[in-house]
Amino acid sequence: MNKWCAGLALVVFGAPLFAQVDLTGIWSPVFNEDQPERIPGPALVDYLGLPINDAARQWALSWDPDRLTLQEHQCQVHTVAYIYRGPLLLRIWEERDPQTQDLVAIHNYISNYEQSRAIWMDGRRHPPDYAAHTWMGYSTGRWDGNVLTVTTTHIKQGWHRRNGIPSSDLITLTEHFIRHGDHLTHVTVVDDPIYLAEPLIKSQDFVLNPEGGNGGGIGGGWLYPCEYVDETPGVSKQAVPSYMPGENPFIHEFADRNGVPVDAALGGPQTMYPEYREKLRELIKK
Repeated sequence: MNKWCAGLALVVFGAPLFAQVDLTGIWSPVFNEDQPERIPGPALVDYLGLPINDAARQWALSWDPDRLTLQEHQCQVHTVAYIYRGPLLLRIWEERDPQTQDLVAIHNYISNYEQSRAIWMDGRRHPPDYAAHTWMGYSTGRWDGNVLTVTTTHIKQGWHRRNGIPSSDLITLTEHFIRHGDHLTHVTVVDDPIYLAEPLIKSQDFVLNPEGGNGGGIGGGWLYPCEYVDETPGVSKQAVPSYMPGENPFIHEFADRNGVPVDAALGGPQTMYPEYREKLRELIKK
């Protein structure tokens, strides 16, 4: 092999491609982490360990779960900051420029609510603040070593936890997709200037699905048919279920059942840290 060929081989085969990894495939979630919250759902007035502020707490305490019976809420989509925590199939594939083979976007299809998402990898900017907000928002990504880091803005209002804790339409979502063999770890960091006092960090794991998600069900499990129905016949369509301040009947339910003070169940950034155990001892003594 002459020097020119040896040099070419080094460029083609020996130069690192910015440590990018292949995330393509079909992924299924595993629920070893936060299973009660993610499958049966969180208890009412359980905000423990969440960095919510007073505005979020007031909203959550006024939230009546019967609100989900309203037709406009029955099929409401989980926003991109929450949707990966539910039961779903996740398909990931790449879009590359046909001439240069440069990576243009990494696409996600999420079976839950049939959501499609593009993570733009070609250096484009986010749109201006007044651009339309959507359930999946607008996402751009970059490689940090072998970790895909994604920034998403322009997300519709949703919830940080589906027991009434709201997320605003001003949130910024930062994600880290980390592949290790046939496992994919997805870490989310949400900044919400309206309802969070500190960033909210969560993680969830997926496993590569060799069956391809074709194990039965509607559309092989890839479709999410949802129809609006009248769940509360005889109730005025103009009525919005809610609680006035001080009237939430569930404020003691989670706290009493688990033996924690109500102040702890009401959450806040202080409840996230080990130092809060001293505060708990003081509250229990009272």
